[in-house]
Amino acid sequence: MAEFAEFFEELTGYKPFPWQQRLFTRMLAGDFPETCTLPTGLGKTSIIAIWLLALVHEPARVPRRLVYVVNRRTVVDQATAEAENLRNSLQRIVSIRERLSSLSSSAGIPLAISTLRGQFADNGEWLEDPGRPAIILGTVDMVGSRLLFSGYGAGFKTRPAHAGFLGQDSLIVHDEAQLEPAFQSLLEEVRAEQLRCGDLFPIRVMALTATPRALQEPFTLDGNDLANTEIQARVHASKQLVLHPIEDEKEFAKKIAEKAIEVAGKSNAVLVFARGVDTVSAIQRALIKAKETTLVLTGTMRGKEREELTARPEFKRFLKDATPGEKPVFLVCTSAGEVGVNMSGDALVCDLSTFDAMAQRFGRVNRFGKKNATIDVFHPVEFGKKKKDGTVQLGAFDLALQKTLVQLRELGLDASPAGIGKLPIAERLEAFSPAPEMLPVTDIHFNSWALTTVRGRMPGRQPVEPYLHGVSEWQPPETWVAWREEVGIITADLMNAYPPEELLEDYPLKPRELLRDSSTRIFDNLKKLAAKNDGPVWLLHSDGTVEPKTLAELVEDDITAIENITVLLSTAIGGLDDDGILDPSSESASDVADEVGERVRVWSDDPARESKIAGLRLIRSVGVEDGNDDESPARTWDWYEKRNQGGRTASAPVSLAEHVADVESHARRFAEKLPLKEYQKKALILAAKFHDSGKKRMLFQRMMGNEHYPDKVLAKSGRMGGRLVEPYRHELGSLLDMAGHPEAEAQEEDVLELARHLVAAHHGRARPHFPANEQRDPEHPTIAAEKESTSTALRFAALQSRFGRWGLAYLESILRAADWAASGNPSSPKETE
Repeated sequence: MAEFAEFFEELTGYKPFPWQQRLFTRMLAGDFPETCTLPTGLGKTSIIAIWLLALVHEPARVPRRLVYVVNRRTVVDQATAEAENLRNSLQRIVSIRERLSSLSSSAGIPLAISTLRGQFADNGEWLEDPGRPAIILGTVDMVGSRLLFSGYGAGFKTRPAHAGFLGQDSLIVHDEAQLEPAFQSLLEEVRAEQLRCGDLFPIRVMALTATPRALQEPFTLDGNDLANTEIQARVHASKQLVLHPIEDEKEFAKKIAEKAIEVAGKSNAVLVFARGVDTVSAIQRALIKAKETTLVLTGTMRGKEREELTARPEFKRFLKDATPGEKPVFLVCTSAGEVGVNMSGDALVCDLSTFDAMAQRFGRVNRFGKKNATIDVFHPVEFGKKKKDGTVQLGAFDLALQKTLVQLRELGLDASPAGIGKLPIAERLEAFSPAPEMLPVTDIHFNSWALTTVRGRMPGRQPVEPYLHGVSEWQPPETWVAWREEVGIITADLMNAYPPEELLEDYPLKPRELLRDSSTRIFDNLKKLAAKNDGPVWLLHSDGTVEPKTLAELVEDDITAIENITVLLSTAIGGLDDDGILDPSSESASDVADEVGERVRVWSDDPARESKIAGLRLIRSVGVEDGNDDESPARTWDWYEKRNQGGRTASAPVSLAEHVADVESHARRFAEKLPLKEYQKKALILAAKFHDSGKKRMLFQRMMGNEHYPDKVLAKSGRMGGRLVEPYRHELGSLLDMAGHPEAEAQEEDVLELARHLVAAHHGRARPHFPANEQRDPEHPTIAAEKESTSTALRFAALQSRFGRWGLAYLESILRAADWAASGNPSSPKETE
């Protein structure tokens, strides 16, 4: 339709290609291609804009959330920029904004965004309003773990909400899907399981790739696209390929650096790729020694330093329509630069990798077909490892490299997308990186992951990481590393008062704090670091548990102790260089958890305290130093975060009647905007009325410091930074209050049972039970509380069977969103009692 072209150009700033119009038409009909095969450089991230326009026109057929998954090695993803531009465009396009507003209960811009970086990084906007259209951008690990009820860095209370909103009414777009075949297979398994179990709103899955692994019929360019002048320029972009054999692999870094300088000319922006971090470092040193302007981009850099790299003027030389400089600039990358980064070099010099990686590298040079580019590839003469008897042992990766070299020779001089497209698909697939072993996932796995109330390790519950990436001999386990001041401060007895798990729930790790590398390289570096400087470390496991140790104790363990987990180091230990890379020779390290205007940890005696905490609210106060006399007053470490921009702040006491009315009001508004069945809406509203009834207990009110009970009953104490330790769970008390209540008992059974579960689960418990130490109520016999807890577990099983795992979590999360909204929580929702 003509309206699409007009709106698309308003949103994106450019006219749509024919394929974008065709995809929009298919989405309007509720038809989402399972695979989209599009040459690199043709704006595939515009799928975000296409989805948004399709949602505006057909909200009953198009999912309300778009989840865009980028490869875990991506640094600065084009999809993030696309989402942010769309949100900015909505400010001026009134008609689209109004249509989106009709789907949402929220004020302001009716499009939530949560991304990997920048002002929208992990902000939780997508959790606030179930009806509000949302764009969530994340890595395979970030999205995949949350989809499987196991979010890295997320507490057990919020895991069902993450899974419910990601796993229902969502279109999951998997970018560069060929790089993560295990995750793509897992997404398909999740959808199949949802369809089998009758989930309310099963996910839709779309794989994006310029180099598909499977011999299937994808959505791709047609004759109209190929006749388009701009597409022709990009598909036939001049990329002259030259192959260089190297007999001595020790010469790779030297030869690559020499060739890069040679092809740079006077002002070229030259891309350099190498598979290994050590090779990249050697190339960097050679270029710096030659006094060349050099940048480095690796997946082993901390997020903060990667973000800062993209802001440098030298990096901008690799962006579209960049102004040529007076001298050449070199960007040396590992695979971190192969995908997702919308950059285009004038020349490319690299070593040999598998065909899928080589195709990605080629797509980063002369990306828009406006120049004549050169590509120089250095490759070994022989592949594999020589054994003592003189024979050569070829692994699966070596065989793929061999086959890739054959394919590159077949290309001749033409490495354009058109040239690559002429190669036989089957032969290209054989040259791809070896697919990892796909671990079979069954309903037993899904069931165990969904039992989020069971904290810690549970027999039969597997870590999710191998199911996200598969198991591969040539791609060893990896480890994350971050530096936090609290690791060095919260020690000994303070760990009992301030459990690390709770601290990390309050102040979760963000991508800008983390670096990632192979477990082997990290373990070797930690050993070298421990030889110089010991200190406390926290091992954060994927199940959210924290294991405190010293660095010396850690390196005495087997390497498996750090595989697929996060190692938090004290800043006093050091080990971080200026490029954000783990370096045992570095004496320094910085804690970058604080973000200006978003969150901050500040000491009570900090002279700049008031300016730092302006506009923020206290979430925790850590009593590090008690003070014994007037000369040593009490000193606290206070943690603040951004206030909500609307709603009632929980910094002041809120009566129970007022809070319940607010929650019911939000629940009604949410229900009106969602395609729920009538009995589901009734259950949601009934649950809102009873969800906090258990707070009426005298013991609970006294713990909140309510001096006016029973004349006034509070829902929120207004105490800042405190922790309310309950000898029982008020959710269980609310269930007991519902039993026999006339309004509850008057409901139909399907309404009442669902409402009971929503009440039980609105703080993350009852999945499937209340632990034994919480099965009590000061105003009911213990036997009644225990019986209700047993009923809760049976109810959970029955309702999960009825609505599906993700469907039930979704229904729970609607009530929780209403509770968050009424509580006036910050934009990143947290549990408040």
